[in-house]
Amino acid sequence: MAQLEALADQFELLTFDCYGTLIDWEVGIRSTLAELGLTGRVLNDVMDAYVRTEAAVEQQPYRTYREVQSATLTLLARDFNFTVPAEQADILSRQLPAWPPFADTNDALKRLRKRYRLGILSNIDRDLLAATRVHFDVDFDPVVTAEDVRSYKPAHPHFMRVIQQFSDRNRVLHVAQSLYHDGVPAAELGLNYVWINRYHGKDRQHVPMLGEFPSLAALADELGA
Repeated sequence: MAQLEALADQFELLTFDCYGTLIDWEVGIRSTLAELGLTGRVLNDVMDAYVRTEAAVEQQPYRTYREVQSATLTLLARDFNFTVPAEQADILSRQLPAWPPFADTNDALKRLRKRYRLGILSNIDRDLLAATRVHFDVDFDPVVTAEDVRSYKPAHPHFMRVIQQFSDRNRVLHVAQSLYHDGVPAAELGLNYVWINRYHGKDRQHVPMLGEFPSLAALADELGA
């Protein structure tokens, strides 16, 4: 990671994806699906399908993330033949504020905050992110949500909002787990990108990056924070 280490003093702003990078969305969604009665192989299969199903919904005309999650759950119930009671249609969004940070998140953020300004770019509604932010020990600025830009990553508006506010993109480092949602658009816009490979992916999908780390803590170590 010599290239990243050499550039550590160049960066002023670190922007983060939230869910999957800072917050363990997989634990949260798995817990909700288990509450709906899914177990074993079916639960695993639904989890495997969740990201691509949600991504397909997000490519449709903009709707709130609450609506995206409800539509995603409806499609998964149809495809995997399980029932979601009408009163539980919004269960994912109701339980989202309880999704926990990864174990290393807060310590790493506090270390990085001593050296850099920190921001969040998230596919979420403003109020849901506000409920999540109580789990963090640092503040973020800028914060850009899907509700703010009326679109979902990997579309460019989240990133363009930051570029417009922070004219020198070379001083911005985007940090995220998802190559699809974050790595690809960051590359398309010429933003520096670091992959937090929390789920041990093998395929970099030809995404240019300054580094790959198994955790946020490892990134903080590399940046000397």
